[in-house]
Amino acid sequence: MQKMARVQLSPNLKRFKFFFDLLKRTTDNYIFLTDLQENIVLLSPNIVQDFDLPGEILEDFDRYWMPLVHPEESEAYAESIRAVIVNRTSREHAFEYRVKTRKGEYVWIRCRGIVGTDREGRPSIFTGVMTRMAQRNRADEVTGLLNKYQFEHAVKSALAEYRATGEGGALIVFGLDNFKIINETYNRVIGDQVLKRVARQIEEVLPPALTLYKLDGDEFGIVYPQATEQDVADLFLSIQGCLSRPQEMDGHQYFNTASAGTVMYPSAGKDYLVLHKHAEAAMDIAKREGKNRNCMFSKEQYNRWVRSITMRDSLWDSVENGCEGFQLFYQPQVAAGDRELVGAEALLRWKNAKGRMVAPMEFIPILEETKLIIPVGKWIFEEAVRTCKAWREVRPHFSVSVNLSYEQVKELSFKEFALDCLERYGLPSDAIILELTESKIVADWNFVNKQFNAFREQGIRIAMDDFGTGYSSLSSLKNLSCDIVKIDREFVKKILENEFDRELVESVVSLCHSIGIRACIEGVEAEEEYTLLRDRCQADAIQGYLFGHPESEDNFREKFLCGPRELAPTAPPQSH
Repeated sequence: MQKMARVQLSPNLKRFKFFFDLLKRTTDNYIFLTDLQENIVLLSPNIVQDFDLPGEILEDFDRYWMPLVHPEESEAYAESIRAVIVNRTSREHAFEYRVKTRKGEYVWIRCRGIVGTDREGRPSIFTGVMTRMAQRNRADEVTGLLNKYQFEHAVKSALAEYRATGEGGALIVFGLDNFKIINETYNRVIGDQVLKRVARQIEEVLPPALTLYKLDGDEFGIVYPQATEQDVADLFLSIQGCLSRPQEMDGHQYFNTASAGTVMYPSAGKDYLVLHKHAEAAMDIAKREGKNRNCMFSKEQYNRWVRSITMRDSLWDSVENGCEGFQLFYQPQVAAGDRELVGAEALLRWKNAKGRMVAPMEFIPILEETKLIIPVGKWIFEEAVRTCKAWREVRPHFSVSVNLSYEQVKELSFKEFALDCLERYGLPSDAIILELTESKIVADWNFVNKQFNAFREQGIRIAMDDFGTGYSSLSSLKNLSCDIVKIDREFVKKILENEFDRELVESVVSLCHSIGIRACIEGVEAEEEYTLLRDRCQADAIQGYLFGHPESEDNFREKFLCGPRELAPTAPPQSH
């Protein structure tokens, strides 16, 4: 213990000492009371006992405290104290940092304090509470694994080893795929039990020298010194294997896979924050590219990922500015029997702030991930209704198909909005068809059917989009109450070459007709395909480049509404 002359309480502190003594008996936290004008602090006995401090009353507290603050946080700590004392707009202090105990160990402290002023408005008293952050020091409370702070320490130790030996390695961050569905379908108690089981399963396949860390949410981390890319690939294959089997927990069945991002150090970075950021980005790319895979970090992929993040910001700006930059294009739909133009599908297009047209496959997934598809979907619907109302003056029975994602179906206010929109424009409800996209991710068909039946009762028709592209298409057809099935080009692109494909399409159309559902074939590009689909397969409607590409509202009116009722084939496209 450091020796020092006895320090007397200042008059200011004496006024509050009675209350301070009462308070220190009611809590295990560390409490302090500082006279800023006299630079004297009154401390609770436990802080003196746990740290190398000479007494409960100290003059110039930071003279004793600063040497105990971890070097990595000392500068930020000093700045946080200075800021709260000189800042006249906010007198509240909140900071987390490491402090060395009497035993020589660093522990995490969360400090919360407030500055009081005298009658002249000068800083007078600084008082607050310091809490020992036990979970930050040791293990994750759910899984028992070492937590993210220990992971950070391990990465920094590995980087120090690299600087000493020149031997690098790998940093792996991975998260469970669709874990949110487990929490939403069951509850968080089940979710926590799943995390515990996953942790045990992965630990069983890890090499003895490696440690599994629990990071935020459903994420885990591994530091793999001296690893090669092949070592990482072999390790992830083991993790995939242990998670590949369906599991049961308290009578609930679930299936978990994992997506990982891997960075090799020092090539991907020589700093913890940089490496962790790159690993998180690589993991996000793995999830976007189909999940259940490991993505090795590369600068090129990272730049594309950054571009997508930038795109999110631009999309937010577009939506906040009244869907600025969005536009609807329309692709014609014809009756298969006589080629008569009967409708169009509304397709969303977007120009970014620089005026560049962005591919739908780039921005639509972002709209869905961020749930911006909900306000944009309402904008799409109203634009389609407005356009259809105008075009019905030329073609009285014209209809427009509007895509509807599962996220929009779950938005209960959409139905009321849609019906109000139809009423405002005076458009009959049978003029609009709602096409369900993403049918393969629907978790609750009873809910979806309840929502769609409410639309159908009002006369709005329902279509299942992209039939044939997902593993669950037949299941979707069984589950969804719909009026139209749109059969994807994947079903028909080899129909002229393959008898099996011809019979398959014919059977699907026949099945639809047997249960009162109309069949629209998408992606038709050749006259021979159209003839076969019309005569042998008995399709009801056709959509594809054979009869027209997606066009802007003005171009569609000029090309398709001002001419004959029957559409002639267009020139084949040069490229897709």
